[in-house]
Amino acid sequence: MLIDRVGEFGLIKRFKSLIKNDRTVIKGSGDDCAVLKFTENKYQLFTCDMLVEGVDFLPQDDPYLVGRKALAVSLSDIAACAGIGRHCLVSLALPKKTKLKFVDRLFKGMLDLAGEYKINLVGGDLSRARQVMIDISLLGEVDKKFLVLRNGARPKDIIFVTGRLGGSILGKHLSFNPRLNEARFLVKNFKLNSMIDISDGLIQDLGHILTESKVGAVVYEDLIPLAKEASGLRQALYMGEDFELLFTLPQKEARRLVAKRLPDFKPIGEITPVKCGIRLISSKGKESFVRPQGFRHF
Repeated sequence: MLIDRVGEFGLIKRFKSLIKNDRTVIKGSGDDCAVLKFTENKYQLFTCDMLVEGVDFLPQDDPYLVGRKALAVSLSDIAACAGIGRHCLVSLALPKKTKLKFVDRLFKGMLDLAGEYKINLVGGDLSRARQVMIDISLLGEVDKKFLVLRNGARPKDIIFVTGRLGGSILGKHLSFNPRLNEARFLVKNFKLNSMIDISDGLIQDLGHILTESKVGAVVYEDLIPLAKEASGLRQALYMGEDFELLFTLPQKEARRLVAKRLPDFKPIGEITPVKCGIRLISSKGKESFVRPQGFRHF
């Protein structure tokens, strides 16, 4: 059997069934970051992301932005757990004929973003390959009282997103700002029940929260904030690479957040006790059921 018959998430499930962790692991595979024992008041966060030429970026893309994205996607994972980044390793695979100017620009993009968020780049690895590949391993930390995972959504929670969705392939996926500050603002001022970053599409990533939390959801299409680059609602629902935050919080907390009239936080739906998936409500009130779908590698 080939892996495309199993699919990306089937393969992850297969791996998870074989993994056994000790007591130092608070949360392993299945969230944006692994959560590890650290200090009396903090957890350590650990995440990694791989960017592959032809999949996550194109040969003609600015290498500065490619390098920046390589670190930004891992910082987005840290944001989804409401943490801060601390230390990273960078592994690069490059064709032998890669121009030194390309590598310098790539590294400059990483270093500039690392400086902006006070990330220490502490080493890595180099290898030869037929195409450019970049892998970032990032350590972070979070106060125990602020940690947010995917598995805490509760019926009647209100679903929110940051920013606007769709059309990211036209440029945002290379230049987005990871929502670290927004995540920290939220957990310091509100009680969040669950959170994830939108990397594979709104519907698919909402599906991860629903699966981990064992709940359903209703989403109102009219409330989904569309980016100006989006050609339509479908891109916002399924395209991915937005790297915005998707989070849920109790109704009382949601009312407090809405009352602040902050433009970066928009309610789009509600968590339900129904376990049959996601219901979309159109502008005409028509209800349809959708299965979680979005970008998958195979």
